[in-house]
Amino acid sequence: MQIQGETSVNKLILLFVFDKMESALSERTIVEMCTTGNSWLNYMDCMELLPKLLDDGFICRTSDEEPLYSITADGRESLNNFYINIPKSIREEISAFVKKNSGKLRNRQECKADYYLNKDGTYTVFLKILAPVQPMLELKFVVPDKKTAQNIYKSWELKASELYSAIYDTLVD
Repeated sequence: MQIQGETSVNKLILLFVFDKMESALSERTIVEMCTTGNSWLNYMDCMELLPKLLDDGFICRTSDEEPLYSITADGRESLNNFYINIPKSIREEISAFVKKNSGKLRNRQECKADYYLNKDGTYTVFLKILAPVQPMLELKFVVPDKKTAQNIYKSWELKASELYSAIYDTLVD
């Protein structure tokens, strides 16, 4: 259910999404959640409202590497005072979506991977786990071929937390 032209309600919808996710979100994740994956907002409204919420002090930027945004105390207070203006059906949709997908969405935005071809024909793979202030883990290693690089790239999101735990436990033990 999409509500167009109701800027204050749309701002509240975005604040509700931030509140329900309970973590910092990238612009890409926010737009994907609200527009592509669901029809809570249209793309243009979403892109226009993020800077407005930032300027109003309802959200703040928590990271510079890939900008992440979080709801502020003022944003929560505004949401608490006016959340009833968000149609109940949309609140329920958002709550159900977040309950089902929040872990997957957090992993995707916190776990970054990339690879490139080296002059000798091997590939370098970069893997990162991002945190709000600085990366929690950065790995860089060379693999023999593109297929191996692609396999690592594809599986990083699913295995990052497991690998981080194994490395941490091994080194801190």
